[in-house]
Amino acid sequence: MAEDSDLEKTEEASGRKLEQARERGNVPRSRELASLAVLLMSAGVISFLGVFMFQGLQRVMHNGLRFGLADVASPAMMGRDLVQASLDGLVLFLPLALGVVIAAVAANLMISGWVFSPKALEADFSKLNPFPGISRMFSRQALVELFKALMKGGLIAGVAGWMIWHQREGILTLSAEPLEAAAGHFAKIILFTFLAAAAAFSFIVALDVPFQIWNYHHGLRMSKEEVRQEAKETEGDPQIKARIRALQRETARRRMMQAVPKADVVVTNPLHFAVALKYDENAMAAPVVLAKGAQLVAERIKQLARENRVPIVAAPPLARALHRHVEVGAAIPATLFTAVAQVLAYVYQVQRQMQPTLPEDWQVPAKLDPAARTEVA
Repeated sequence: MAEDSDLEKTEEASGRKLEQARERGNVPRSRELASLAVLLMSAGVISFLGVFMFQGLQRVMHNGLRFGLADVASPAMMGRDLVQASLDGLVLFLPLALGVVIAAVAANLMISGWVFSPKALEADFSKLNPFPGISRMFSRQALVELFKALMKGGLIAGVAGWMIWHQREGILTLSAEPLEAAAGHFAKIILFTFLAAAAAFSFIVALDVPFQIWNYHHGLRMSKEEVRQEAKETEGDPQIKARIRALQRETARRRMMQAVPKADVVVTNPLHFAVALKYDENAMAAPVVLAKGAQLVAERIKQLARENRVPIVAAPPLARALHRHVEVGAAIPATLFTAVAQVLAYVYQVQRQMQPTLPEDWQVPAKLDPAARTEVA
């Protein structure tokens, strides 16, 4: 049961999967919004340029149907007139064509933004297989599209029919009007009917756009296994990362151990901690921790110190404070200067064979000593 549930796509698509989908040209689209934008743009262009286009068509028709003696004498003239009429017609409808293209592009940009994907232009011969297409004909998406088509056709046809019926008297009087007046009157009837149908169509668009966005994200949902696999690909396999961290710690520990023979003294809490210190008054502003460790690492530090004749001083409060608060390679804090000076002075006296004694009170602030804070608590 657990394996079956993992195979279900219950997780929202990650940002990486959404980006990969956009790279493939897979973005949310609404054909209904594009159709509405094209229709409204066409109506707007025709409304503003309708008179100009109508007069231009009259001129093209007049010039195209007129011919003189030159046209009769030379058939080539008729071909030239045909080319000229085609160019004139193209110029007339060019604003409408440009408006349609702009509206179609703008409608898609409203939902998905600008996307240029060369992968979408690549040939995919698997799409020639008829069986997936047949299966899509009976899919949920196909049923939704069928419902939208029926709803769209019924709603628009109903609204257009109602508008025509509402203006039936004006339509019947067109035959009694002069041609130019009848043309203008008929254009108004068509425009009002179109706007009413577009208003009905906008209701379908208002339902379709949220559905297409939801359906797009729903189709990109991921299973739990896909989420885990993507995390491994983006962040790395946890086992490999753990192995890398272990190797890094081992390398740092080996480098740290190599610095122990250079230390001036190793401060210990005899059973738990060991910290190797180095101080060069000509090159350092304060003593520096070369190595530190607990338990087995501390034993190894002490062993290396003995092998290289580095003095070992038992100063439990100072060892605990240094191990807790100072990182390897860092200088000791000012609050521990006095305690470290006590250790260095003791080592100096030992090296001069002065037979010193260890201080009974190490000058370590209680707030830096974990054991002291535990006792106070």
